[in-house]
Amino acid sequence: MADSVLPYGRQTIEDDDIAAVTEALRADFLTTGPTVEAFEGAFAETVGANYAVACANGTAALHLAMLALDVKPGEVVIAPSITFLATANCARYVGADVVFADVDPDTALITPDTLAEAIGRVDGRKLRAVLPVHLRGDACELPALEALARDAGAVLVEDAPHALGSTARFGNTSETIGDVRHSAMATFSFHPVKTIATGEGGMVTTNDPRLAERLRTLRSHGMVRPEGADPWWYEMPEPGFNYRLPDILCALGLSQLAKLPRFAARRRALAAAYGEALAPLAPLVRQATQPAWSEPVLHLMCVLIDFETAGRSRREVVEALRARGIGTQVHYIPVHRQPYYRGLYGDLHLPGAEAWYARCLSLPLYPGMADGDVAKVVGALGEVLGL
Repeated sequence: MADSVLPYGRQTIEDDDIAAVTEALRADFLTTGPTVEAFEGAFAETVGANYAVACANGTAALHLAMLALDVKPGEVVIAPSITFLATANCARYVGADVVFADVDPDTALITPDTLAEAIGRVDGRKLRAVLPVHLRGDACELPALEALARDAGAVLVEDAPHALGSTARFGNTSETIGDVRHSAMATFSFHPVKTIATGEGGMVTTNDPRLAERLRTLRSHGMVRPEGADPWWYEMPEPGFNYRLPDILCALGLSQLAKLPRFAARRRALAAAYGEALAPLAPLVRQATQPAWSEPVLHLMCVLIDFETAGRSRREVVEALRARGIGTQVHYIPVHRQPYYRGLYGDLHLPGAEAWYARCLSLPLYPGMADGDVAKVVGALGEVLGL
């Protein structure tokens, strides 16, 4: 076993990040202070949204989005099966049913065709929301998904933790993921492996002032302070949650957000290097397909491997790479396979999700990688596969 393993992703924390947190620790507010609003304002400006509401993590962001929309028990939310558990779980937190959509087998993204098929399985129930996931950082086809959702009486909530910094070009218009031109809200995560890190942390963007206000209220116990009331007075019209993001972590977020252009450029350079290095391994190994409209800042370097033709199981490849100092991960196990969801909805046949899962493997990708690391990773992969 190698003494030092190159992980599939990790944070980049520098001296100025540490200084920003130290300064926040010496300030008057450790939480619910001015740094929260400063981070929200900077984030909204970065992605081009009218409002950004910080919260405890990306899962809390999704849960708050469902609460802000007042999704009710028995209503339906559509989510792709290839995603992290939280995308589907947020609907269950409010009692809604999940209809799992299939994905394109080469991008793992929900498509207009797979969404239309999923809408056909709603079976007369009220469809409230569709949750497209910008997997790896590649953008879903938002205008077409929006039109389908609207015709079905639903709205889009973009699950965008992988896509901070990504853009997409629909027609002649370049759009930034998070500007919510086609959706009610977009959610982000600042987990350490994401594009910027706050340790744990999340954000919801929206252009709707009513939704922004509900998000702020619901992240802090549902408390409101009526205008003209006594200064100590508060009321709770409905229960919320303690989903606040402290000033300490917002200070780190502000420092990290200022580096987004540099982080994005480095991720794009590494992705380009991977493209060149992986080309000789085709057709046994190839990168996930990038949609024509997508201009990603990749969070994940996903490759698709024909393990059967290679004569090696994925586990054998993962273990052999780790022995050579290369960490990997699988994104993701189809959520419809999870015991909880199988118990609720039975066995589903989603061939695109199954085909993606059978072949996918995530290789190291993060700004702190050295220039030679891509060649090291791809060389080890070729060696393990006998190429």
